[in-house]
Amino acid sequence: MKIAVMGAGALGCYFGGRLAESGADVSFIARGNHLEAMQKNGLVVESPLGDIKLDQVVATEEPAEIGPVDIVIFLVKLPDTRHAAKQIGPLLHNETGVLSFQNGIDAWDWIGEEVGKDKVLGGTAAIPADVKEPGIIRHSADFAKLVFGEFDGRSSQRSEQLHALFKNAGVDAELVDDIDVKIWEKFVMLSAFSAATTIARLPIGPVRDHIKSKTLLEQLTRESFEVGKKACPGLPDNHAANVLQFLENAPAAMRSSMLDDLNRGKPLELDYLSGAVVRKAKELGLEASAHAFVQQALSPYVDGSPKLP
Repeated sequence: MKIAVMGAGALGCYFGGRLAESGADVSFIARGNHLEAMQKNGLVVESPLGDIKLDQVVATEEPAEIGPVDIVIFLVKLPDTRHAAKQIGPLLHNETGVLSFQNGIDAWDWIGEEVGKDKVLGGTAAIPADVKEPGIIRHSADFAKLVFGEFDGRSSQRSEQLHALFKNAGVDAELVDDIDVKIWEKFVMLSAFSAATTIARLPIGPVRDHIKSKTLLEQLTRESFEVGKKACPGLPDNHAANVLQFLENAPAAMRSSMLDDLNRGKPLELDYLSGAVVRKAKELGLEASAHAFVQQALSPYVDGSPKLP
């Protein structure tokens, strides 16, 4: 099975690196200094679950240089989804699966509009990781879990083969028949976690340790859950409580990728997280005042650090 990682940043390099280390045929599509470092020096992953050092990897900016593969692991930032989906044509053959582990709730539809809905698999990733420096990935906790599956719930050869590869690589990967529910479960957690940590400019520890910021975190979680439950009735009734318990026990230094993006002056996925909660709440006749506040307060940073007078 040939695999290409489209958007090989922190998550793509972590999971692609695990696969490549185990002997899987993996190619990485990246850009900029990170790509140059991978081409010159290979890939390093620093992780509590075991470091990886690959002296050589196949890395390029051009999908056509790789050619058709069996699975595209799709991990670009949400604003780049449609453009990137148009670019992966050279990676596709009739049976290629495009597996997105992106954030939000919209990316899978957008990809399907470009490559065909039958090619798209859904997935969620739970892993705190960032690009420490070009070519070096930093994984900062003792968990790194993937959940994925076909949207129609069926068992497929491509998903089963990929699941076997992940297991062989020591990746905590689960193949499920209700990936739509799993996507909403993650979205509830991620939208609240990202909003609370980014508006405070702090990791989760200080946020949950102060009563007012913890109250905001709880309100953000409730709003995300209420929207999710109405949009996806299969979402478990106790999921909001589960999210808050997870965040209560999470490493104090755990940060959201949106906070990392803000600190580095990069564009934010704000409109696809808190913004999506606000949009869906309006569509469903619900209120999302806390997420609306976060979206309004952080809006000057959506396209990266604003220019100061």
